[in-house]
Amino acid sequence: MAKWTPKHEAPEPLEGPVVPTIIGGTLLWFVLFVAQLPFYGWYEEHGHTWWVWTCLAGAGLGLIGIWYVRRRDTAIKRDAALQAEADARASAGAAAEGTTVEPSKPVES
Repeated sequence: MAKWTPKHEAPEPLEGPVVPTIIGGTLLWFVLFVAQLPFYGWYEEHGHTWWVWTCLAGAGLGLIGIWYVRRRDTAIKRDAALQAEADARASAGAAAEGTTVEPSKPVES
């Protein structure tokens, strides 16, 4: 088989309200878990108890996701502030010397 190579550049990742999205998904999993608890007997009789525990696992993993995306969001904002501060210092230093400086581009990882 021939190796597949892309014919175009990958699009930039979408940045949206990540933290509220993860919180909403976690709440949805938890609500589904609580809504299924009164029917646990039925699920047990029919061999579907895994449905209940899947919802609990989704809520638990969602809590880990909330912790992760909040830290990620904080780190992104902190990096942007440091980058803006560095650009401001470079511009102030260049203005004192009478030269112009272009703002630096963010580091892509």
